[in-house]
Amino acid sequence: MEFAIIGGTGVYSAGESRKELVKTEYGDVQVDIVKTGGIEVVFLPRHGGEHSLPPHLINYRANIKALKDLGVKFIYSTCAVGSMNRNYGVGDVVIINDFLDFTKNRKSTFFEGETGVKHVLMNEPYSSYMNEKFREEARKSDLDIKGEAVYVTTEGPRFETAAEIKFYAQVGGDVAGMTNFPEVVLAKELKMGYSAVGIVTNMCTGMTSSIELHDIEGSVAQNKGKIIDCFVGAFKSGLDYEKLDLDKQLIEL
Repeated sequence: MEFAIIGGTGVYSAGESRKELVKTEYGDVQVDIVKTGGIEVVFLPRHGGEHSLPPHLINYRANIKALKDLGVKFIYSTCAVGSMNRNYGVGDVVIINDFLDFTKNRKSTFFEGETGVKHVLMNEPYSSYMNEKFREEARKSDLDIKGEAVYVTTEGPRFETAAEIKFYAQVGGDVAGMTNFPEVVLAKELKMGYSAVGIVTNMCTGMTSSIELHDIEGSVAQNKGKIIDCFVGAFKSGLDYEKLDLDKQLIEL
């Protein structure tokens, strides 16, 4: 199984599926193996099957290691985001092209010295090759992509303050969320291609008067089907692992 989709708020698998429990040294992970469009795709709900895990307590290392153990090479992920960029409004779809990490207490690497000192390059944390494949599928399905965005990862579970949002925007952030880091880094450490698509669910604190739950749920529901169809279309198009060039992304000392 080379293909995986990681979903968050309001995104779920579709098609004929079976559940599988994957045991890793970091913990056990339950995934859905979904047969759709003639291929098998691993679907991993990052917050757990019942959306029971807050973002700061997600076992990111177990999630990514489980996908690696299943043979996954390509990961597309969805993430609900707040916008601090007035060019991106509620319901808009953006492709994540970089991140800023403002988390505090997360296990964020597999490289803890047991097998030597290793570093992973971050010149391209998100695969431009996979991003372009997604764009191609989006054009076919008439899914409107508003642009690219820098994702600010905050610790959560609280939302950000207006002062924090002002600062994040000043240092280059476009959208804010609580889950994309360390997910993206862990995937690259294990040499898996990773691409993330954000769905704007709300304007960030200080950008508007309030954040409503029904806004978040409605925004995700608006485009989630099209996005997942585009992910599956990209998988079916025949992704070339060699084009990820991941062997050159690790430095061992």
